[in-house]
Amino acid sequence: MKYVLFYESAADAAAKVPLHFAAHRARWASYQQAGTLLLIGPFADATGALGVFTTREAAEEFAKDDPFVLHSVVTRWSIKEWNEAIFNP
Repeated sequence: MKYVLFYESAADAAAKVPLHFAAHRARWASYQQAGTLLLIGPFADATGALGVFTTREAAEEFAKDDPFVLHSVVTRWSIKEWNEAIFNP
């Protein structure tokens, strides 16, 4: 079981992203190094982003203190459980 964190971008996200990206990237890098963040990235249409986490707790913790959430780059976030169909050995 994996946990997918969905972000919805604010209307003015393009203006805010450069101001908070370094802190956001440092945050996801620490989760990646800890092994709890597997994938992260924005949607091509700039309406939001997603991250795939190994635990719900990690996904919730990430979102609650993410600079993108704290500085309203993201207007809403949610987490869904995901059953991946292809497993890497």
